[in-house]
Amino acid sequence: MKRASSPVSGRRARAAGSGAAARGFTLLELLVVVAIMALATAGVGLALRDGGQAQLEREAERLAALLEAGRAQSRASGTPVRWRAVPGGFRFDGLPATALPTQWLVPETQVLGPAALVLGPEPLIASQQVLLSHPSLPGRMLRVSTDGLRPFAVEAQP
Repeated sequence: MKRASSPVSGRRARAAGSGAAARGFTLLELLVVVAIMALATAGVGLALRDGGQAQLEREAERLAALLEAGRAQSRASGTPVRWRAVPGGFRFDGLPATALPTQWLVPETQVLGPAALVLGPEPLIASQQVLLSHPSLPGRMLRVSTDGLRPFAVEAQP
């Protein structure tokens, strides 16, 4: 006499036979997940664009480097060099016009306080500073300064 198989035992037999294929993910599924993660990462990157604070910090660091370059060129050539803020940028008086950049990376950058610095040619210069501001950050300023011996450095202005 033949015994009829129950529906439960039939399902177990099918699941046991195809168990290897049912485990894991296909390559297509993995590629879809990786693509979704890449799109999410790109979206977050675009959402966290540089604000005014990062731009102001980048301008201050760049100015400190340019002032040190002007100071070094002044000492090397033995000619006095003076940095001055002008509308829309700045100038290095005493250096050739093409020696160093004269424009801000962000045109809205503002110079507050003294708008002129003496960079040399003496190895020791007077203590000097310049304050930078950005219109999108009212009340926030960064100071680019030197004590006359050390290089120009960026400091947060309280």
